Amino acid sequence: MKDTAPLPTAPLRARAEIDLAALRSNVRALRALAPGAALMAVVKSDAYGHGAVPCARAALDAGATWLGTATPEEALELRAAGLPGRVMCWLWTPGGPWRQAIEADVDVSVSGMWALREVTAAAREAGLPARVQLKADTGLGRNGCQPADWAELVGAALRAEADGLIRITGLWSHFACADEPGHPSIAAQLTRFLEMTAYAEDQGVRPEVRHMANSPATLTLPEAHFDLVRTGIAVYGISPGPEIGTPADFGLRPVMTLAASLALVKHVPGGHGISYGHHYVTPGETTLGLVPVGYADGVPRHASGTGPVLVGGKWRTIAGRVAMDQFVVDLGGDRPETGAEAVLFGPGDRGEPTAEDWAQAAGTIAYEIVTRIGTRVPRVYVNEDRDG
Repeated sequence: MKDTAPLPTAPLRARAEIDLAALRSNVRALRALAPGAALMAVVKSDAYGHGAVPCARAALDAGATWLGTATPEEALELRAAGLPGRVMCWLWTPGGPWRQAIEADVDVSVSGMWALREVTAAAREAGLPARVQLKADTGLGRNGCQPADWAELVGAALRAEADGLIRITGLWSHFACADEPGHPSIAAQLTRFLEMTAYAEDQGVRPEVRHMANSPATLTLPEAHFDLVRTGIAVYGISPGPEIGTPADFGLRPVMTLAASLALVKHVPGGHGISYGHHYVTPGETTLGLVPVGYADGVPRHASGTGPVLVGGKWRTIAGRVAMDQFVVDLGGDRPETGAEAVLFGPGDRGEPTAEDWAQAAGTIAYEIVTRIGTRVPRVYVNEDRDG
């Protein structure tokens, strides 16, 4: 008789462990920092690499009442997964899936007349009013309507609302330098936003929400909280920047831990070149550990020679270049077993590096470190049960 016993589960080459209890705790901490505002959990770019649907569900469990995405496709994915509540998306291009968004009860952002024309046409086709939020460019210089064009956009939106084609549900903008406390643009943008929203309301706009605060503004600028705060990176327990403070300063805990299993441990002599270009040469006899992740998995090549890794309770540094699928650490003569854990980053409370440590090593920001972790790295969700 054939043996049907299950095979033992092999250890994963690499994994990104996502602690949903930490995420829920972060959402509660952020709500406490902005008690007079509703909270939007931004889950764009697959929840900054953490997994959009599980993280969105956890955020809603913890009291977020809005979900935010960049693209309409991201918003529609949330609806397809059955997620309730308000969902907003803001990065549209001509010919986008306006009708699908309207039918899915998604709030859409409009920054100019072309978008208003397209969304009203889609609303006619759908036979449903579109939920539209008007975005003001108060100084960031990306998306959003310039002050000189605001009157035209507001007027046209009000006419479309009178025709039953749209409902103007929000007025909003975005900061350029909220992660730089004291930057003069912060006060200037706040003033401009108040002016532009006041004009719209004087003309008859009655928004459900006015919002401008991103994560750094939520943490440091209570005067910018208005009716809704849009928290992105802070939901995942990462500070918007060292100038703002550490996650612990705000009661936040990093949600992602990235780890891999050593694929090889071997002894090499001194003078041995390591990885492409031999940018690292062993200074003497030593042991090397092969970590089976590389830039195809999102490990930044810019961290070659600088990226920190915890192996055997000690910080190691990437030896030589990061390759597509792997990199090497010099273990200094230590001999962990093949298959031993190498922790690239996590919350830091076990002595491991954090995403901010990797950002410093690669000359970037922690947002990029977590967001770039690729689909070859499975997400493993822990603490999925709601904890109150």
